[in-house]
Amino acid sequence: MINAIAIDGPSGAGKTSLAKALAKKLGLRYMDTGAMYRAYAAAAIRRGLDPKDPEAAEELLLSCKLSLDYENGEQVTRVNGEDMRPYLRSPEVSKAASDLSTLPLVRMALVSYQQALARQGSYVLEGRDIGTVVLPNASVKFFLTAGEKERIERRFKQYQEEGKGKSLAEVENELKYRDKQDSEREASPLKAADDAIIIDSSKLSFSETLELMLEEVKQRGNLSS
Repeated sequence: MINAIAIDGPSGAGKTSLAKALAKKLGLRYMDTGAMYRAYAAAAIRRGLDPKDPEAAEELLLSCKLSLDYENGEQVTRVNGEDMRPYLRSPEVSKAASDLSTLPLVRMALVSYQQALARQGSYVLEGRDIGTVVLPNASVKFFLTAGEKERIERRFKQYQEEGKGKSLAEVENELKYRDKQDSEREASPLKAADDAIIIDSSKLSFSETLELMLEEVKQRGNLSS
């Protein structure tokens, strides 16, 4: 019986779009754990706090209450009751979230919150430490990856579609920074769980990758209610 699906992988691997599509196909809730780090990062920027400073992070956690709910099936991440969605996808917030995520205190607080939410129902969770730390007993674990060139091009295309005027070189530098932070941080570094299904989507279309994931889930049995 499947109670949770964990999806991990580096920046630009397509985790968010695929996790949303997989959750919709299976009738599960989708949880974007990265949005939680981004919400705190946006709050830190607005308060003039250094996202690399452990003391500033402690102040942030004490003064800002994170909550998550759903509107029309879409995740809404709030800080002190404010919908943070308009602020989550800027390059500035992305960098601050990467910095903030390296702090053990922040990761401990958010992992605990994510685990508590996951106990309340069946989810597809997407992030960078889901299968290894947040839900090591998840029924199905995926690790999505792609070549660096493909990931840079995908992120560049995403920014173009969103109207963000970033050059290809800027996107490359941003992605490499995220990769370094994710893989080298002391707390919950990015890595595939030993029992994760590793999918390299470099040569696969979105629909091909989704179908492959659905087939893997199907092979593992029915979903829990």
